[in-house]
Amino acid sequence: MGSDQENSMRKRFSTFAFAILCLNVLIILWGAVVRATGSGAGCGSHWPLCNGEVVPLQPEIETLIEFTHRLSSGLAFLGVVGMVILSRRTFPSSHPVRRYALLSLVFIIVESLIGAGLVLFELVGTNTSISRATVVSVHLINTLILLGFLSLTWWRSNFPQENQKASGGFFPSKKEISLFGSFILLIGVSGAIAALGNTLFPSSNLVEGIQKDFDPTSHFLIRIRVFHPVFAIFGAVFVLALIYRALESDSRSIVRNLGWMVIGLGALQLLAGLVTLFLLAPVWMQIVHLFLADLLWIAFVVFIDTKRHSYSLG
Repeated sequence: MGSDQENSMRKRFSTFAFAILCLNVLIILWGAVVRATGSGAGCGSHWPLCNGEVVPLQPEIETLIEFTHRLSSGLAFLGVVGMVILSRRTFPSSHPVRRYALLSLVFIIVESLIGAGLVLFELVGTNTSISRATVVSVHLINTLILLGFLSLTWWRSNFPQENQKASGGFFPSKKEISLFGSFILLIGVSGAIAALGNTLFPSSNLVEGIQKDFDPTSHFLIRIRVFHPVFAIFGAVFVLALIYRALESDSRSIVRNLGWMVIGLGALQLLAGLVTLFLLAPVWMQIVHLFLADLLWIAFVVFIDTKRHSYSLG
């Protein structure tokens, strides 16, 4: 196979992988709409059927929202399957794109099973149980892992040659990366629970909401949502310090651009969190907040991978 044909195939794969990544981000945001509008029970406790039908013939708005989410999720699954097949046709067996594509498939299957479990066990709608909070947390963790592997599949496909470990310069230690991972999980899980609490127990004003947070008689979903801004602030300080140290010791423009992108998105995310708090978490602001969180996570995953390797463009 000629080099021009190989480059063309890689470019097509990269475009396709980016499209699948974008599709999954949109599905994550639509999933937030499903939760925020209480539409998770729109298809009843049926899965994969919707109210016992393949296609609902007389759907209500909640049914349309949930059914659209299921259709788009199915399309994303087929897209990831196609990405795995194309990766094996496009890249050699040693290339990491093939491995990341396969891991994306594993975690999108897990994602589907968790979504099915939420419906079949009726952990949707107005359910306020600790079981729902637990499954929602697991769902969020799996979503972040899936998004990370999809991001790496796309990013690595832009570099035809296997890359080597970057030499010299500061790089976050395994301990620092583990701490960051813990912060990400705490911020993400606490954010998912806070969003669930805001949906199920809305407040009429900010003062009332804060009073409920510290009221020992409040539901546990309300009392634990106060941890989200605390984790977010401490996590932001740690991450910004980590990224800044990494930028100081690396002159590569690609690393510096990605690093400043992470810092900028982190600042925007903190601002969005404050706006969400003061506006009492309207649905549209929850979507903006989640979108920025997804972009921040993708940028950080790509930044860490780029910092660790010295890419060759062929």
